[in-house]
Amino acid sequence: CWMCVGRVGKRMSERVAVVTGANQGVGLAIVRSLCRQFQGDVYLTTQDQAMGQQAVEDLQREGLQPLFHQLDITDRSSIRILRSTMLQEYGGIDVLVNNAGIAFKVADTTPFEVQAEVTIATNFFATRDVCSELLPTIKRRGRVVNMSSVISVSVLQKCGSELQSRFRSETLTENELVELMTKFVEDTKKGIHSEQGWPSTAYGISKIGITVLSKIHARILSRDRPADGILLNACCPGWVRPQSTGQKAARSLDEGAETPVYLALLPPDVTEPHGQLVSAKKVQMW
Repeated sequence: CWMCVGRVGKRMSERVAVVTGANQGVGLAIVRSLCRQFQGDVYLTTQDQAMGQQAVEDLQREGLQPLFHQLDITDRSSIRILRSTMLQEYGGIDVLVNNAGIAFKVADTTPFEVQAEVTIATNFFATRDVCSELLPTIKRRGRVVNMSSVISVSVLQKCGSELQSRFRSETLTENELVELMTKFVEDTKKGIHSEQGWPSTAYGISKIGITVLSKIHARILSRDRPADGILLNACCPGWVRPQSTGQKAARSLDEGAETPVYLALLPPDVTEPHGQLVSAKKVQMW
């Protein structure tokens, strides 16, 4: 099955955590916190090698020891290179935090259908590609954290009733979710997304996709690897400052890292949360 893979590595006694999109913002804060708390190596990954290495050097000046690996989540071959490294060096991954993503600014004048295509391609489909390649490498008692948002809850409530029902379905398959995400993009190109029940927020729809994908993958893990004790959740860091949201946000970047790090470091003997959307360390109603 796609969740199963042979795990043989050089550093079988060492644990490893991987954070995507981690050269700045909440991703960087997550790496900083994991370097302080996680018992093992922590990899900061990002698309731009120079920016990633600069981020590593900045953390080294704080007395921390992150490692760097280039990763472009929109490039399947790049994901596979990371996968190969993790298998060869560690026999798999103990903690995976899928943080990489994009958001168009509110004032951006890029046509909505273009924003929709780019946002869904990056936030949903590229994250799904990372999961497809890396989830089979997650070790026993591993932890997977997908960065979503509580915005996905409010945007879900603005969807048409049929869409709400489908996104809340406990039997929705990954392929069916892919079809829904694809349909949203196609409907925006046709200019009919509103009449089809879609709210006009590409970012919000992409985060619905991440929240639901997390629920689906958690169910698959429970079905196919029940004895491995892997916990997979989506989470919301909260409204943080600075960068994309500006100085008005109430939470610092380090505070924004608290919930994803909490989920990444769930004790090995716990069985929940799993397949949930978590914000402020609390499970959110879906």
